[in-house]
Amino acid sequence: MSTTTSPESTAQAVRPTDERRLPILHLIAMGAVALVLAAVILAVLGTLSVAGVLILGYVLHLVLAYVYSRIREGRRWAADRVMSLAVIGAFAIAMFPLLSLLWEVVIRGGARVVAASPTPFAFWTSDMSGIIGGADAGGVLHATIGTLLITLWASIISIPVGLFTAIFLVEYADTGWRRTLGKGVTFLIDVMTGIPSIVAGLFGLALFLTFMPADDQSMRMGIMGSVALSLLMIPTVVRSSEEMLRLVPMDLREAAYALGVPKWLTIVRVVLRTAIAGLTTGVTLAIARVIGETAPLLLTVGMVTGINWNMFDGRMATLPTFINQQYRSGSATCLNEQVTNPINGEVYACSVSTNIDRAWAAALTLIIIVMVLNVVARLISHYFSPKTGR
Repeated sequence: MSTTTSPESTAQAVRPTDERRLPILHLIAMGAVALVLAAVILAVLGTLSVAGVLILGYVLHLVLAYVYSRIREGRRWAADRVMSLAVIGAFAIAMFPLLSLLWEVVIRGGARVVAASPTPFAFWTSDMSGIIGGADAGGVLHATIGTLLITLWASIISIPVGLFTAIFLVEYADTGWRRTLGKGVTFLIDVMTGIPSIVAGLFGLALFLTFMPADDQSMRMGIMGSVALSLLMIPTVVRSSEEMLRLVPMDLREAAYALGVPKWLTIVRVVLRTAIAGLTTGVTLAIARVIGETAPLLLTVGMVTGINWNMFDGRMATLPTFINQQYRSGSATCLNEQVTNPINGEVYACSVSTNIDRAWAAALTLIIIVMVLNVVARLISHYFSPKTGR
């Protein structure tokens, strides 16, 4: 006579250990005990501090959680608890610099943006024309426009070159001389990835000065900065686009070929459409990689106090160079309580910390621009990527 085992009894036989697992509240309680114990130990040693309590409390939490879990759950689950806490701790360590940086920039930069004179948020709608000494005024409109224009032109140069190069490496560099050329291009891309930003700036400067008259070697233009930044963008665009294109299943290509679709149309309508989410993310990362570069722009673009819309004539202000200039200026000297704008005659209050405050506010503006670009990239990938559900 054969006997059958019900699914319920089988599940109970293979999962006896699950019933011994402790709720997450036990780990939280162990964490609280560890923090209290760490505070007591540091207080006795006379070295009590928030950072010390967190670090020592985390170490004690690992020990206490392992011992408690070993007694209540067994060796296997105790090891799992410790590894889980180690992963959470590594995540917290990685997030701490980012969150502390954001907090510092938002607090110090946001105060300047909101409390800008003569009206709130005037920091984003005014430039530095006529702002001298410790005048508690001025803004980053000219630097914001310059950053957006230079980054836009760098993207116009880099995105087509990087995307077409990635398409060649993935779709065409498979046999013969194309394979050999693809290996050479891949090697050059790897080399360009490690190029310092100052070298890219020197290249952009030397390239344009070569075609300028000898008496015009001090000329600086926005397009020079765009070319320098494009050297830093192209390797990132190529590498990220190449990886995204390789993730597209070969079955999709073969299905299109079986229907008689030409290769170029398959790439445009199938491959690129399928990889659009990853491609936009890669392009956004490339833009974020260069939008905050300072060294190339100091060499190629320079700095001005007003707005310049012409990419091919005259110097331009950018947020990175503006931050560098304001921070280098340091504390201002206030000989009088008021400062007069020599251009429009407006009178501003004098502030010793105005330069540093403007630097922090410009840093906040730069972070906001990068965040907006990331949101735009997410929206593009959401609305243009192929939908998997019905």
